Amino acid sequence: MWPSLCAAALVAVLLRAGRSAGLLAPRSSTSKCGERVLVDMISGPRIVGGHDAQLGAWPWQVSLQVYQYGVGFKHLCGGSLIDEYSVLTAAHCTRGHMDPYYWRVVIGLHDTSRPERHTVKSSVREIFVHSEFRIQTFENDIALFKLYKSVNYNDYIQPICLPFVHIHLNINNQTECFISGWGSIAEKGEGSPILQEAPVDIIPSDICNGFEWYAGMINNNMFCAGLESGGIDSCQGDSGGPLVCYHLGTSKYYLIGITSFGFGCGRPKLPGIYVRVSRYKKWISAHLISATRTLSTTLALILLTVGWTAHCHLVALET
Repeated sequence: MWPSLCAAALVAVLLRAGRSAGLLAPRSSTSKCGERVLVDMISGPRIVGGHDAQLGAWPWQVSLQVYQYGVGFKHLCGGSLIDEYSVLTAAHCTRGHMDPYYWRVVIGLHDTSRPERHTVKSSVREIFVHSEFRIQTFENDIALFKLYKSVNYNDYIQPICLPFVHIHLNINNQTECFISGWGSIAEKGEGSPILQEAPVDIIPSDICNGFEWYAGMINNNMFCAGLESGGIDSCQGDSGGPLVCYHLGTSKYYLIGITSFGFGCGRPKLPGIYVRVSRYKKWISAHLISATRTLSTTLALILLTVGWTAHCHLVALET
């Protein structure tokens, strides 16, 4: 009888703690996010065609690294920190690497060859890939990595806002939008150890679907960004990374796109194609909730089995 009473009490305590800590619900859209603490102004007008980002310029940018035998962990894709436990990336990054054991997430990184004192390395608890992802068309190219432990925010580590807010995010040619990553700086070239950034224009889908462009390949779950003339683009190694836009009304950045695919890098009329994050509100929210519930349940079972069961047994003996 005593063990069952203790178990019930433990579960109740953990559930209350989980709710108060925000573990059982996705982060509110009004929480602090999308702020570049160390950068006062939007970067100058000056990845392919980009330049070195300032240290701490994009505090939600993460490096997703996979373990290779004889080499160790190596950068494979980018990602975006959206809360203390969660990183959004592209589904195609996980092809052949679905086991979380072989991944690590590096946050607060600027130079891949030299982590800073504030850099955090985290193992991965679980990987969620959209069930309707299609590699042939890159449809639903979205995945969520759940970290083993929460990340503490600081000037160099901050979450990006998701575009699920009760304001009108009017994205047009006047909107300041940026891509960032450690990918190749030229088509078939080497990646950059220093985080790169570049401004991009959001290109209307009716233009991007033109005959000389992508000829109808772009659907409502995707969009194009770059320059009609080429020269600025994401490339190999940038996949899964963020395309963010600045909203003057809230003074915040929002994760508008996830780097998905493209033909070549920086070619005229063949800009990068990005997952339209606003189309995946239900999917993201559902997996944030399910993942955090799994985390809380696992913690409860561990504590119940190891600690509280022994304690309750002793109490029962004393009575």
